Amino acid sequence: MPRIRGQAKPIGLGLIASALLLSMMSAPAPAQTPARSDAADRSWCGDGSRLTLVQRITACSAILALERMITKARVIAHDWRGQFYAVQQDYRAALADFSAAIDLDADYAMAYGERADIYLTTGNSQQAIDDYSAYIRLSPDWKGYFGRGLAYMQLNDLNQAISDFSETIKREPSEGTPYTGRGEARRRKGETESAIADFDRAIALDPTDASAWFDRGIAYSNKGNPDQAIADYNQAIQLKSDDAWYYNNRGNSYIDKKDGDRAMADYDRAIELAPTFALAYYNRGTAYRNRNDRERALADLDESIRLDPNYAAAFGNRARLYRDKGEANRAFDDFAEALRLNPGGYRDYYARGDMYFDKRDYALALADYNAAVEANPDYVLGLNGRCLTQAILGNARAGLADCERAARLEPGKSYIIDSRGFCHLRLGELDAAIADYNSALSISPRLADSLYGRGIAKRKQGDAEGGRADIEAAQAINADIAAKFAAWGIADAE
Repeated sequence: MPRIRGQAKPIGLGLIASALLLSMMSAPAPAQTPARSDAADRSWCGDGSRLTLVQRITACSAILALERMITKARVIAHDWRGQFYAVQQDYRAALADFSAAIDLDADYAMAYGERADIYLTTGNSQQAIDDYSAYIRLSPDWKGYFGRGLAYMQLNDLNQAISDFSETIKREPSEGTPYTGRGEARRRKGETESAIADFDRAIALDPTDASAWFDRGIAYSNKGNPDQAIADYNQAIQLKSDDAWYYNNRGNSYIDKKDGDRAMADYDRAIELAPTFALAYYNRGTAYRNRNDRERALADLDESIRLDPNYAAAFGNRARLYRDKGEANRAFDDFAEALRLNPGGYRDYYARGDMYFDKRDYALALADYNAAVEANPDYVLGLNGRCLTQAILGNARAGLADCERAARLEPGKSYIIDSRGFCHLRLGELDAAIADYNSALSISPRLADSLYGRGIAKRKQGDAEGGRADIEAAQAINADIAAKFAAWGIADAE
């Protein structure tokens, strides 16, 4: 049954099991009496002394090869050999032995528990749940509930996981790991404060549990407290200095603190410890991109994708890198793959929509903005993009509704107010357009779109001089502003 989260550990019966096995063997026929050394070799199956796994597996196999042996002894020998195979990570052989033990004795609880551990370790979550449930029925101790909670975590069934971890805590309140498990489930549900309370309790019960410090660091990171997150990651690293995840996540918190050099050092260390760690390459590549080091960024993102071809975020960020490099076709290809892998990737829909918008392919831009908002109805950038694009395509009233929603979600953003002003301009609502452009310019005085839009609105109202001044100011900032507005359906008819 599991003692460390997500790992299979054999329980072990030591010398008691060895003696039990030998006592259960039926007496051999006189003509076939084995030498005393052979019997001793067979005792190694359960002997707790310093023997190799191969020796112990061989001893268990010798017991199972005996023709005359009572069923209970055969069950125990299968179970023991399965445990040794599990330590060797020969999971197929381990499963075969645990299954053989269960076939011989359907009420042998330990074999269900050990087989469940293997299923948990190999990611066969539902089979693990079934076996842990059988174990709980036969032997309702805390380990079965704990293991089943871990399996529910693998399936992201967080409510069931929390229920099992809570039952574990009820049965074994002095054990820290169930608090860590429940804390992680609560963190994933967004219950950050409750999660931190569980991690606090886990650490109080076992200050040497590196995973509890690490998981609490993630919770503090989610809470927007990178300093506390780093302090917890530091403690986790002090306890377990060879875990690449700890460095990777600390690097992310250094990014949150705008400390790029320390972040890079942590990503480098994570990759040194785990050269196939796709996420660390992704994070380092993204950090290089933020430094405008495009070649190194591209190399890391390429490696991240090579290591994990199903990692949508890596395709999405590589697409942005290609976009920044002016390689539009490659960018579109990577966005397509990112969205195939993650159809709910609203940020990727928005970024691709912006590329279509810049190409003046407004119909395709609108389709991507629609998809972004459908995936996340509160995504302000998507709402603003859809607002402006609908106005350009002649549906300014629907666009206005999107801008109003965006403005409620994020008040005081000049780009949203500017888009709303354009909707009013397209609708001929000139006073409202000027009011919005005034508001946008009070926040961003050099916003060329608002200056030009206000100039057009003023001219339409008969204020030729005021209109001219605004239009000239806009053109001084962006010489192509008139062509831009013309493509949007607004021409300067002086």
